[in-house]
Amino acid sequence: MTSRIDVGDPIPDVLVQVWQEGALRPMRTQALFAGRRVLLVCMPGAFTPTCSREHLPGYVQMSDRLRAQGLGVICLAVNDPFVMHTWGEQLGAIGKVELLPDGNAAFTRAMGLELDASAFGMGVRCQRAAMLVNDGVVAFLKVEADPNVVTSTAAAACVPVG
Repeated sequence: MTSRIDVGDPIPDVLVQVWQEGALRPMRTQALFAGRRVLLVCMPGAFTPTCSREHLPGYVQMSDRLRAQGLGVICLAVNDPFVMHTWGEQLGAIGKVELLPDGNAAFTRAMGLELDASAFGMGVRCQRAAMLVNDGVVAFLKVEADPNVVTSTAAAACVPVG
């Protein structure tokens, strides 16, 4: 198992598929975060109750404020790109929060944030977390101790960047 990513660590370089200009495109994660100030929010999965009702909506609501501060928001979940895109459409996240699908959990594993949700029939997922990434380097990190949303909410995660 990979050790968990921490403050001061670079974002691992993993190939992911992202939506750009209406199409799926391969991109390296280091390129995605290079030269940017981004709040990366990690969630177990699209359409799960807590992620859909509590976690992502706060970031959608705060997206204008964060963008005004020069901060992008990326939501990572272990789902395929099509599920992530549809979820984003349903929650009004398109154009406000970038959705980062990690269908094979490769990026999640490289960050050491995997969560075994097999007992719930969900396989490997991502732990709930929020991190500030400056030019590809983690500057702030909060990983939830349990499945609840406490330290990785939009309000809590924005305190160090606000």
